[in-house]
Amino acid sequence: MTVPRQTTTQRRTMLLAAVRGGDSNIQALAEQFGVSSSTIRRDLTELAREGHVVRTYGGALDTGPSVERTLREKDASHAEEKNAVARTAAGLVRDGEVVLLDAGTTTGRLAHHLAGRSGLTVVTNGLTVLLALADSPDIEVVVLGGRLRHPNEAILGPTVERQLRHIAPDRVFLGADGLTARRGLCAPTLEQAQLKHAMLHAGLESYVLVDHSKLDSAPFSYWAPMDREHTVIVDDGDPAALEPFESVPGCALLPVRVSGAVSEP
Repeated sequence: MTVPRQTTTQRRTMLLAAVRGGDSNIQALAEQFGVSSSTIRRDLTELAREGHVVRTYGGALDTGPSVERTLREKDASHAEEKNAVARTAAGLVRDGEVVLLDAGTTTGRLAHHLAGRSGLTVVTNGLTVLLALADSPDIEVVVLGGRLRHPNEAILGPTVERQLRHIAPDRVFLGADGLTARRGLCAPTLEQAQLKHAMLHAGLESYVLVDHSKLDSAPFSYWAPMDREHTVIVDDGDPAALEPFESVPGCALLPVRVSGAVSEP
């Protein structure tokens, strides 16, 4: 049976479920999803690059339960889109503001775009953000203290959440491993989901920075509900995937055009 037409993100999510269910033949998958074999090959190549499947001759095999990729692997994925999102986010920050940057690859890129500014205070629990701003003497950097979680270079622990209670940033910028309209932000651990939720409520304005591959994606089982007004800054690589978020209470969308991006048929 052919499934109804889907967005690229929805199709890849369903394709991954099909592969995990034992379906691996490209031609059969193409017929099932109502797309060309070349589209299925591109989907499988992308899923393999993200570590979800292993490509085989004529198909793919499931890698098993979700395994968190290294920060370097994440940073290389959809780099152009992440950079466009980060650049747009940097343009929202005004001189003299206090901003809170979550740990992550896109927030790390945001820090690079802020590095030449002056008069800012940047609060962070991310090692990538800290390193990006280490040579920026005109920016005051406040590092939330705790223990370092190596896979995503995030600083975590009860001390971080206690310190957040004493900070009122003008803007909060959050990263995510996945984002759905129903459940909110996806995170690798319960601790990180709870911290992201606390960060969401810490500032005057809150933003989520994601590339389009994160939309409707749930690689892990831990969630931070988006239960306050926020803006999702995302590239325009999959406009249809934004539609579910248009009806989320308190959610504003800021799509970012990515120059040179090639839309998939």
